[in-house]
Amino acid sequence: MTPRQTVAMVITSVVVTGPVAGVLGVPLGVALHGWVVPAMGDSVELRFPDSVIVVYGAAALLLPALGGLLIAVLGALLPAGWAARARTATALRTE
Repeated sequence: MTPRQTVAMVITSVVVTGPVAGVLGVPLGVALHGWVVPAMGDSVELRFPDSVIVVYGAAALLLPALGGLLIAVLGALLPAGWAARARTATALRTE
């Protein structure tokens, strides 16, 4: 593999696994928020209105999702550069 192909392989793996993790993690986080916040209110005998509990809409999650993908790709550039400079067999074995 050429160094460019190695960098492309590492970046592609991040671009594929990042959204998969987001698709699994975001709904779990929203569900956890909907469970924890009312439980916190109940612990002090306080009932939160729905406007406090239901704060995440699809549009509100789009920008953080894109930002997370950008951060993942930027975070993968340095290891991708290291892998591109290493022998291909060594890079694949350690990634």
